[in-house]
Amino acid sequence: MTVRTPLPSAEALQASRVLVVGDVMLDRYWFGAVDRISPEAPVPVVRITREEDRLGGAANVAVNSQALGAQVTVLTVVGDDEPATRLEQLLAERQIRAVLRRDPCLKTIVKLRVIGRAQQLLRVDFENTPAHEVLEQMLASFDEELTRHDVVVFSDYGKGGLAHIPQMIQRARAAGRPVLVDPKGSDYTRYASATVLTPNRSELAQVTGPWRDEAHLGELAQGLRTSLGLEALLLTRSEEGMTLFDAQGAHHVPAEAREVFDVTGAGDTVIATLAVLVGAGLTLAQAVPWANHAASVVVSKFGTASVSLEELRA
Repeated sequence: MTVRTPLPSAEALQASRVLVVGDVMLDRYWFGAVDRISPEAPVPVVRITREEDRLGGAANVAVNSQALGAQVTVLTVVGDDEPATRLEQLLAERQIRAVLRRDPCLKTIVKLRVIGRAQQLLRVDFENTPAHEVLEQMLASFDEELTRHDVVVFSDYGKGGLAHIPQMIQRARAAGRPVLVDPKGSDYTRYASATVLTPNRSELAQVTGPWRDEAHLGELAQGLRTSLGLEALLLTRSEEGMTLFDAQGAHHVPAEAREVFDVTGAGDTVIATLAVLVGAGLTLAQAVPWANHAASVVVSKFGTASVSLEELRA
């Protein structure tokens, strides 16, 4: 059994101020009954009976941070459309402060999932790339928000909203703020000097290439950490738990046995838990077992979801 450092007090968690920067999404769920096959094509006909909107992407990181009691701000670029208005409404309902830069030419990212018989039948994505001018405005807003927060999370989904992340990381580190990055793509040089990156296995292999065994993984991970000037690299390993690579070596936390229902957004839960706990005074090494525990709770829920402080303590 993994020994976990005691959680900070509720007061310390509530004092933790987290700035989340990145690609927000509106996760739309259409639930329905499947009673027949279409006569037009061999596909099921779904009669929609219920609709639900949830905060996704970087906004889900913010939800997970707020669920643990932290004060949270989201800085992002959205369109000037109905999904953006809905995102703003949902963030306000969760008491998450939103700094939204609107681009009239941008489609706010929407992931529409059609669910029938408790299974996802189809996903439809709506998105395009934000304008350079709006991203420049976002950089100016970042400087203003940085002074008001204890820790910065970059949630990169590769949708174009973090074009200026190298400058943002440098400014945050110069201001003495821990920087946590959920990375995307094969070029990790843009995340140089961050405090910690949190790739999963496939994301890391895309950068380092495959590894033969644990020793080889350690060499690759530590080599990447050193070359990028990171304090640590946290590899999330699904059913194998997670491993933190830092200057002291490799610290492995095994997965907690639990029925897995849906892994959607589990990475958001991990980095949000880390951010809140680091903002409340824990070290990364102390926070990782709690992030692992939070991930084990959230994968037992359907769709993008969060973990409450009560669930984390349980």
